[in-house]
Amino acid sequence: MGVDPRFGISCLGKISTEYENDRDLMIEFYKFLAKEEMACDEAELGEEEFAEKKSYQQNLQQQQLEMLRHMRKFNLDDQSAILEKLHQQMENGNYESEASILSAGQMEEIIQRKVTPLFMPS
Repeated sequence: MGVDPRFGISCLGKISTEYENDRDLMIEFYKFLAKEEMACDEAELGEEEFAEKKSYQQNLQQQQLEMLRHMRKFNLDDQSAILEKLHQQMENGNYESEASILSAGQMEEIIQRKVTPLFMPS
């Protein structure tokens, strides 16, 4: 086709920064990325390896869902603190899948350690 793959990847990379405040678009975009990744894995991996990876991904998604359900029990400030810690954990973990999970105990610990700043310079 004559299209440089780096161009497409760079355009996709801009979506999360350009449209970060459009929640619905970002949800659909990440759903698309997940489906695209699974399609590539299905094509590249053997049947057994793909089945293992798919099972692992489903388990990870279930853990993430449970984490979100537990997190919703907290007030918005506490949820923000939890999400900030999760973001840091994911950055430090180089965005590996395992870094996207916090246990109920870890969330409780984050809330207990949370300090509300008295002064925030602008």
